[in-house]
Amino acid sequence: MREVIKISFNRVSSEKLYIQIYNQILSEIQSGSFNIGDKLPAERELCAQFGVSRAPVRQALSALELNGVIYSRQGEGVYVKNTQISNCSDSPFIFDSTSPEDIVEARMNIEPIIIKYAALRATDEDIEELRSTIQKMEEETKAGIYAPETDEALHKGIAKASHNDLYIKIMSAISEAMKQQEMWKLIRDRTFTRPDYQVVNFEEHKMIIKAIEEHNESKAVKLMTTHMQNLYDRYWKD
Repeated sequence: MREVIKISFNRVSSEKLYIQIYNQILSEIQSGSFNIGDKLPAERELCAQFGVSRAPVRQALSALELNGVIYSRQGEGVYVKNTQISNCSDSPFIFDSTSPEDIVEARMNIEPIIIKYAALRATDEDIEELRSTIQKMEEETKAGIYAPETDEALHKGIAKASHNDLYIKIMSAISEAMKQQEMWKLIRDRTFTRPDYQVVNFEEHKMIIKAIEEHNESKAVKLMTTHMQNLYDRYWKD
């Protein structure tokens, strides 16, 4: 009988990538590798060093900023602000909420399904409500305003038009997760408030609502799928 082979494995981590990146950067700052006022490597360089996409790096940096460790200068980069998290907690509050990456992933997968049934089942009343919301979004866009409440109302209105109670509840849960996640709001406000994004965002929603008006489910699904992919791209790539 062969002897029992003893192998020492490293413990695997169940933590999300952005939490591991957060902890490593925080550890380097606290160990003195970076002093207050020092500039951190650019996002692109951090992505290369960690071997990951921009999503977890941007989430980690957002969490560090929200916890008072770093601050950003538009167009310049990210700098060390403190060597300790400002809320004096071992576990940053930001990790208690659903991650932005999970929010985007859920939306990319569920909303094209929801809109299929919205296009099939929308009543005249549903369509009139959606028209009213898209008109409000148009007015805000022309005024240079991005109102997340209007965006939320439109997507909830689409779920309502599906006449599926579970889809409606899922969209409400997603909306609540977005409201609770400070990282989501931080990154959103740095991207979606850009004038060029506001116009494109409105035009995409306008085409989506038109497809529902026409009860064209295949077109609606295609447009929503594209809109969700664009959401991902705007959120993580720019």
